Amino acid sequence: MNGERPARAAGGVDYDVIVLGAGPVGLALAAALARERLAVALIDRSPVAAPERSGDEDWDARVYAISPGSAEFLRSLGAWQRLAATRLAAVETMDVRGDTSGRIEFDAYELGERALAWIVEHRELAAALTETVRTEAVEVIAPCEPTAIAWQPDRAELGFADGRTLAARLVVGADGLRSWTRAEAGISLEPRGYEQAAVVANFATARAHRGCAFQWFLAESGVLAWLPLPGKRMSMVWSAPQALAKELLACDAEALATRVAAAGARALGELRLITPAASFPLSFLKLPSVVAHRLALVGDAAHGVHPLAGQGLNLGLGDAAALAAALSARGPVADAGAGILLDRYARRRALPVRAMQLVTDGLVRLFDAPRLDFVRNAGMRAVGSVAPLRRLLAMAPLR
Repeated sequence: MNGERPARAAGGVDYDVIVLGAGPVGLALAAALARERLAVALIDRSPVAAPERSGDEDWDARVYAISPGSAEFLRSLGAWQRLAATRLAAVETMDVRGDTSGRIEFDAYELGERALAWIVEHRELAAALTETVRTEAVEVIAPCEPTAIAWQPDRAELGFADGRTLAARLVVGADGLRSWTRAEAGISLEPRGYEQAAVVANFATARAHRGCAFQWFLAESGVLAWLPLPGKRMSMVWSAPQALAKELLACDAEALATRVAAAGARALGELRLITPAASFPLSFLKLPSVVAHRLALVGDAAHGVHPLAGQGLNLGLGDAAALAAALSARGPVADAGAGILLDRYARRRALPVRAMQLVTDGLVRLFDAPRLDFVRNAGMRAVGSVAPLRRLLAMAPLR
């Protein structure tokens, strides 16, 4: 529902919902909730400003694989339309290979989809979502320093370093894997590290990728993914053991390009580094619940998954869409933080999140076990040879 929000929420509180964290998931959620005529504030410790758009030869090493379902949600907010077509790349096929003879190939045409996913740079998506939030009735309060949350029966009260206090019916933690909001609610479960780091960089390629994404499960070397970018370019995500990640980051541009090309069997010919390599640690997080009194968690604050399926952001956007839908369908329940609404959200997200965690965590463990190489590669060959199974596996992340 479009339209301006009330100046204040009903019942003497400042807002219906306060969203803590202005990453892509927090931005998308704030915009979606504002469209439901809820009084929404978006709070972040850093300034919330649209990043400068990238130049023709300027590429962000951090990219996302946006599923068709997530793209449709972003389109419903008006954010997808703000992305320049020249910065998007369609994943039309995917070639997944085991560490010996295992192989599965996916094709968007076989599934009746335009693309299996769309590769979008972080900077471009953040700019589009920030511009969208600025057009909605969202009050952006940033930069600011929240210091405490007091959980009252009918509201949550946020205190800030400057002495201010704001009250809302519902607080949403969208502030990442090490969520401050989650800790303030007394949810102390810590993420479990994979002892791996994701090394990311972009390369120019000698051969055209033709919309194909590649993924290799490498014996004792983690998971290597090449994602298509516009033109003859690709984005690499190498989920590597810590020691290997350090080696890769220490390479100069030519050495890194040579090593990455060799690891991918030179599927796109010789490579040339076009963005410096960067890395971030990988963790797994499974919470007993993503809701509590006057609290909902979304995105990485709610769950952590291995990036081998590229579904982290899609899960977060799914959270945002589900929470917005639960509050949209609140009917006579005026209280946005009512337990019945939060329970609906939690139930809606439990199965898709758990299924993705089981698949990704299971695959990581399976390929970490050297003695199971025959079993896992034989399993990949079997799935790849049976069309219905292949389609079922491919369709799961699309929505």
